Amino acid sequence: MQELLVVAERIGRVAHLQLNRPTKANVLNAELMAALSAHLAHLDGDDEVSVIVISGHPKFFAAGADVAAMVKLDTADVIRERFLTGAWECVGRVRKPVIAAVTGYATGGGCELVQSCDAIIAGESARFGQPELAVGTIPGLGGTQRLPRWIGRMRALDWCLRARVVTAREAHDAGLVTQVVADENVVPHAIAYAQEVAAYSLPALILLKEAINRTAEMPLSAGLDFEKRLFYSTFAFEDRREGMAAFLAKRAPVFRHA
Repeated sequence: MQELLVVAERIGRVAHLQLNRPTKANVLNAELMAALSAHLAHLDGDDEVSVIVISGHPKFFAAGADVAAMVKLDTADVIRERFLTGAWECVGRVRKPVIAAVTGYATGGGCELVQSCDAIIAGESARFGQPELAVGTIPGLGGTQRLPRWIGRMRALDWCLRARVVTAREAHDAGLVTQVVADENVVPHAIAYAQEVAAYSLPALILLKEAINRTAEMPLSAGLDFEKRLFYSTFAFEDRREGMAAFLAKRAPVFRHA
């Protein structure tokens, strides 16, 4: 029987997806990305799920895209196939918070995948980088666009121009990684982090993520107007009324995610 490419489990309002192509170092290919995309699309529409955690294998989160598949392609092929679009962009389309739990290598396409997430919990063994120059190409899944937004232009250029693969600690100090923990604690810690986030109102979480993620796309004045519109829209939420009433009554809120 064929192994599942993505293994899924639920822990309360948290969904955990594990990339499961261990004999190939979780190299990202069309089949794996299609499976991940299908899971994410389903979970994004599931009102019982607030936060999604994505993990890999203890030795590799995802060691890049499938070079063996790419080596046979030419420009006409990649244009015709719209290569690295569709399912490959699935993480960036999710409205809910997505947390990457990373041990081992997250390089090339694997590094670009985690850059699409909203928090990165890394083990001490985690390694990050965009070494595409080493195979005669450049990042094609967002690395040249997202990485500078995470760590700044000059540092992103340094990593990419030298095809560097950096440690979890360096990635944390640069601003890419949210927290660094012992390898054995990465998935439990990421799930606990997700559960903490999932305790809040789901509609508010979705708007908060949208507001913050849009900051790079607009000038400050437009961003402030956009934030205000989203803020005003929360006044239609049952959870907003409950949250404020609970605050005034000095009790814990009971959010219904509505």
